[in-house]
Amino acid sequence: MRQGAIAAGVAVATVLMLPGAAWAHGVGGSSETVGGFVWLGTKHMLAGWDHLLFVGGVLLVAGAIRRAAKLISLFALGHSITLFTAAVADWHVNPVLVDIVVALSLVFVGVVGLRGRPKNWTWFAAAVFAFGLVHGLGLATRLQDLGLPSDGLIPRVLAFNLGVEIGQLIAAVAMLMIGDVLRHYLPRLRDVRLSHGALIAAGVVAAAVLAITSGPDALRPVQAAADPASSCEVRNRTETFPAGGGHPVKDFFEPGEVVPATSFGHVIGDGYVIVTYRPDLPAEQLAQVRAFVTDSAAGRVVGGAAPDQAEAVKAVHAYRTIACDAVAVDAVRGFTREWFADPRSKVGE
Repeated sequence: MRQGAIAAGVAVATVLMLPGAAWAHGVGGSSETVGGFVWLGTKHMLAGWDHLLFVGGVLLVAGAIRRAAKLISLFALGHSITLFTAAVADWHVNPVLVDIVVALSLVFVGVVGLRGRPKNWTWFAAAVFAFGLVHGLGLATRLQDLGLPSDGLIPRVLAFNLGVEIGQLIAAVAMLMIGDVLRHYLPRLRDVRLSHGALIAAGVVAAAVLAITSGPDALRPVQAAADPASSCEVRNRTETFPAGGGHPVKDFFEPGEVVPATSFGHVIGDGYVIVTYRPDLPAEQLAQVRAFVTDSAAGRVVGGAAPDQAEAVKAVHAYRTIACDAVAVDAVRGFTREWFADPRSKVGE
């Protein structure tokens, strides 16, 4: 495993020069297709330096390909279990706390490596599995931040997990190949103690950076997911729309399309509900808003993007407004139903 030692040493040196990379578990991008979630998972894994260094550390401690494969399989099983369960059950945990635990896992594997390979591998395998469980919880929370739809949730979660495993496999093979090349040019890096020591240093520095920059948030305990409706505020309407237009040519206007403000001003007087949203919403969240506005069962609803809007989504009728910091379609739906049950909404019928 000398080539693995070289690759790990080079990777750790890079991480220590870039403390901002301590934030490694965000899931960037979005996708409207199941296949796109495979790419999101692969991309997340290839960017997750702390996860990859832990895998590299396990490879070094294992010292044999067959044992390493078993240990990495346990790690993959752990994060697959919690990723799937937490995403489907809508559990949320503190992702900063998870990042700190994963950083400390580098310290753990580095210390084990310096002390020598275990004589009894059972306890080490159990620890690897436990770290996998923790990582999966944090990964599920970040994945949910993309806005997973209830329709097709399971295929998307499974596709994302498949992408994670593909990325992990690519990274492991790449580490071995890079190490095989570098060992011919940097023979002093063949000492695995250098890599174990560097893993410890990287874990301590990353955990410290996360704890210091996060402040009290780093100590926020694991909790169930918050009700999206709790991010919404209902108040008297202060929003205004210019008058003078007729009815809009369609119900929903996509980001980048010109929103007919005068038409919105016309229909609000007819008892309509106007839904506005931030144009930079992830694709899945935008799809939720679009589906609600265009659903004939929703009633007289029109919607479009509002580039200057701070809230994720807002719904307005003649008298009241609901403003939500997160996309909460159920809350907006309840607000809309309440209005259409009000006799004052019947003026345009």
